Amino acid sequence: MNFEFATAQRILFGPGQLRELPLIIKGIGNRAAFITGTNAERIAPVFNALKKYDANPAAFSIKGEPTTERIKILTEQARELGCDFVVAFGGGSVIDAGKAIAALLTNTGDLFDYLEVIGKGQPLTNDPAPCIAIPTTAGTGAEVTRNAVLHSTEHNVKVSMRHPKMLPAVALIDPELTLSMPPEITAGTGLDAFTQLLEAFVSIKANPITDGICREGLKCAVHSLHRAYTHPDDIKARTGMAFASLCGGLALANAGLGAVHGFAGPIGGMFSAPHGMVCAALLPAVFETNIQALEERAAESPALEKYNELARLITNSRNAKLSDALQWIKDTCMQLFVPGLEDFGISESHIPTIVDKAKNASSMKGNPIQLTDNELADILSESLIPPINGNSTLYL
Repeated sequence: MNFEFATAQRILFGPGQLRELPLIIKGIGNRAAFITGTNAERIAPVFNALKKYDANPAAFSIKGEPTTERIKILTEQARELGCDFVVAFGGGSVIDAGKAIAALLTNTGDLFDYLEVIGKGQPLTNDPAPCIAIPTTAGTGAEVTRNAVLHSTEHNVKVSMRHPKMLPAVALIDPELTLSMPPEITAGTGLDAFTQLLEAFVSIKANPITDGICREGLKCAVHSLHRAYTHPDDIKARTGMAFASLCGGLALANAGLGAVHGFAGPIGGMFSAPHGMVCAALLPAVFETNIQALEERAAESPALEKYNELARLITNSRNAKLSDALQWIKDTCMQLFVPGLEDFGISESHIPTIVDKAKNASSMKGNPIQLTDNELADILSESLIPPINGNSTLYL
């Protein structure tokens, strides 16, 4: 029962909450570094609101994944323009970029001084500049996490800049902002949210608070994901997925993740592949492998009961089996057109390199059991093509 729980200083959630932005920015600073994507139509109203309410914004765009090179450039530009707080408005990549820039505005060491795995992993010396995180997708929960995932093109890997002080000052989650997400983005981000909730739930770092958050988030994801995909204008379903994403961020920031995300970091650095779909492609094989490894080597692990609890939650049946949960995951991946890893250019020849890199990923440390190299390689091999309905032989 020894644990720590930390999150953003303030969370605002619900349809229409974006209207609270003028009150939030009042007195927070003199000039905003406005970090966004590239959708000018969506950005303009928020940029104009910042101007109207004296935030004197300087706009910076992130296209695709934030790279270490781009973050260095934008931070220097923001410093030169006198920015003293950050408003990050966009998907998970934009919010991660905003958190990194907020940290570097007040900590003048080189970016690689603070990066995990490929850098020195040093802690921040000073509090970051205040960061207001406003997600426009429902997947990563980055608005309440303490890290920023950055792509190093030099090292061909995605790694985190991580520190408790990197939690945003304000997380403003307005589900109305997700109504315009196209189906493929809804699918990828939604499956990422589900995966994060599941991995945090069974993590060896889980605690009673994160367990409760994961239970509520998983309920919302199970009931809302398919509806949000097929009926994108359903605000109830969008609100459910925004809440699931928020819960995933709250949980992973305090309980960590697992093998799916342990693989996703290296894969994202090596290949041009959407993070959520990579996670979804890996999830069935990781789910199956984890359960088999736990039953063989750690039958007393509380994670096994949590997997069973997930099956009961998914089916709403006290008699649910682990195979029911696995089948639901496979069916959902098929219904949402999740491709295999082969579609992203990954082949059997890449497996040894990915396994070596994944073993060093911070997310892998939360997996409910340490997987062998052969098990990790088998997961990748099984994930190269999409699962076929009914092809599981375990637990049936």
